[in-house]
Amino acid sequence: MSRTPLVLAAGIFYPGGEHITGWRAAGSEPHAYLDLDYYTRFAQTAEAGRFATLFLADELYVWDRFRSGIDHGVNVRLEPFTLLSALSQVTSRIGLAATVSTTYNEPYHVARKLASLDHISGGRAAWNLVTSASDEEARNFGRDAHLEHGLRYRRGAEFVDVVNGLWDGWEDDAFLFDKESGHYADRAKLHVLDHRGDHFAVRGPLSIPRPVQGHPPLFQAGASEAGRELAGRTADAVFTLGGGSLDASQSLYDDYKRRAVAAGRGADDLKVLPWFSPIIGDTQSDAEERFRALAALTPDRVQIDLLSHYLGADLGERDLDEPFTFEFDLDGFNQSKSGYQSIAALLAQRPYTIRELAWEVLRRRFTVGTPDTLAAHLVERYEKGAADGFILMAPTLPDTLVRFVDDIVPRLTDAGVYPREYAGDTLRDNLGLARPAGRNAA
Repeated sequence: MSRTPLVLAAGIFYPGGEHITGWRAAGSEPHAYLDLDYYTRFAQTAEAGRFATLFLADELYVWDRFRSGIDHGVNVRLEPFTLLSALSQVTSRIGLAATVSTTYNEPYHVARKLASLDHISGGRAAWNLVTSASDEEARNFGRDAHLEHGLRYRRGAEFVDVVNGLWDGWEDDAFLFDKESGHYADRAKLHVLDHRGDHFAVRGPLSIPRPVQGHPPLFQAGASEAGRELAGRTADAVFTLGGGSLDASQSLYDDYKRRAVAAGRGADDLKVLPWFSPIIGDTQSDAEERFRALAALTPDRVQIDLLSHYLGADLGERDLDEPFTFEFDLDGFNQSKSGYQSIAALLAQRPYTIRELAWEVLRRRFTVGTPDTLAAHLVERYEKGAADGFILMAPTLPDTLVRFVDDIVPRLTDAGVYPREYAGDTLRDNLGLARPAGRNAA
């Protein structure tokens, strides 16, 4: 079987772009971050570029652990399901992926919302599973501290099983709508879940038919051992950190594929989509200057506080220009482990001051180049088995997305790796994924 063409997803972390102070860039529209028109333009631009899906990141708290989070950061986010439901009515092909915390939601609510979005969009819903990462979120849901890392991933695994079970409660042809006989549904094709597990007790059934896609695709970004294992067993696509060497990216790609196969799935059932955040210039020097100009909009305090956040320790009182030492405790760390591990890897390579390390962490999130070099980078990663596609996290919006669609998408198409039209009407079609049969199908 031929390989699925390169897949693109368009993500929004901050409304102004992936760069934390992208809202200050020329052309940014911070006054519009609550306007539907702003997101409509984003969605329609991505759809014009034949992106498989939109992806809305989400966090259930305001980043006020450090003063700079309020002073300089963007803490405005529309609730994803509300926004995606609206966008479903102004788009026709692009997928609509909402971030869902399995720690601070219940399966029945999520299964019902996703099934509803899948029906009103004609089969374009998806969800990005997160287990959340901070005590700030815990305190918004009646807890003093976040659940332990392993526990929240076990809860997440059971959450997925319950959601899928609820979706499969009604067989595909259970609803008859037979006016003559008066039968609305076939009772024999309804299967009550009656789940009782370690974390959830859910009877079911859902008050909505099985989704158009059977199971709306599940995305995940967990990079820890527990996260990778969960992705291998349950995810349809995984978002990975980009920017590493080709060898490292190939190794990570192979690791996810092996885990999918070990779970009894096909290697192509799990798409690996590295994070790609490009700074696009007319020349390399122009691109580098654009990055420097964007970085200059980020106060030192923000960079230091971001580093503090990733490490779970306040570095603000330390000398920013002295050699930096830090005692890493991966087992005891209860936030996102992937960023923590990447910083430990940087420090293992050479000494850094806090100021240098904060800058390097920021710099490594972005790939700087021209349309030709950036397109060539994506083609190489795809053709050499390091990616099935990419999630575009534009540093600034809307300009980076517009330029990507105008200048890079045509180069990917001309290289023969990117489709000239959508493969089908549903997100599963456009990801190259089969529609799963229900667990209760005859």
